[in-house]
Amino acid sequence: MFDLDDTKMKEVVSSFQIPVKPQILTDMQSLLTEAEPDMDRIAKLISSDVGLSSAILKIINSPFYGMNREISEIKQAVMILGLKTINGLVTALLLKSSFKGNASISLERFWDDSLDVANAMAFIGNKIKNKIPVDMLYTIGLFENCGIPLLALKFSNYKEVLIKANSQGVNSIALEEQHYQTNHAVLGYYVASSWNLPKEICELILRHHDASYLDTISGSNEQLAFASLKAAENMVERVKRHNVAPCWEEVKDQALNTLGISALDYEDLEEDFSDLLLPALIY
Repeated sequence: MFDLDDTKMKEVVSSFQIPVKPQILTDMQSLLTEAEPDMDRIAKLISSDVGLSSAILKIINSPFYGMNREISEIKQAVMILGLKTINGLVTALLLKSSFKGNASISLERFWDDSLDVANAMAFIGNKIKNKIPVDMLYTIGLFENCGIPLLALKFSNYKEVLIKANSQGVNSIALEEQHYQTNHAVLGYYVASSWNLPKEICELILRHHDASYLDTISGSNEQLAFASLKAAENMVERVKRHNVAPCWEEVKDQALNTLGISALDYEDLEEDFSDLLLPALIY
């Protein structure tokens, strides 16, 4: 869908301030590549960052994860979530905190929306856990639009581009290419790659606006994750703004077929998710 040759990648690196991967993430990923990763050392490393460990405990104890008891220690969280999921969570949370500066959009609102999509994906995954690779979902939800802050930090008119895309139903990728000769999907792909996210997640970030991704349903984990992402985006848009998410009508039938649920099942999921999200928004 996009030209990702080396020349374009070098242009991206030179013209945007790509966040540097923090040392704690490098250290954790090093531990994870060992033949037998040591849970105690991984938990100790995460616990050394109070903000990071608090955020992880808050996430796992949220109603979206559906735990039947409170998790109070990072080691518990690591054992329950698994190494892939904890790596994704740590990466996503560190990325969120790495974007700083004067942006043309509200970064706080941007991350709130991203967090809601991530929670919606975790919620869907836990409801249809026999089908969806749950360990991928939260990370994809939080990372999918991580190229947007880069554009907002670099270009003072970026907010107007987003407003035009939303108000006129125009593809934001096309508008970004027109104005900046790149787009947030390509930038997000590069950030995710440079932070050593799994290849399948990087590819999903690159193609998250590509409606043709579900044209031929294969039932692959990547298609399941893509379908849950589109369903989650629409849930958040419906609950928070009473709108339909961009391209949902275009991919709805394929997404629900991929997830193996009916339109009525989806409406029930949306209602249950609304019951969880609305009190948090009011609070």
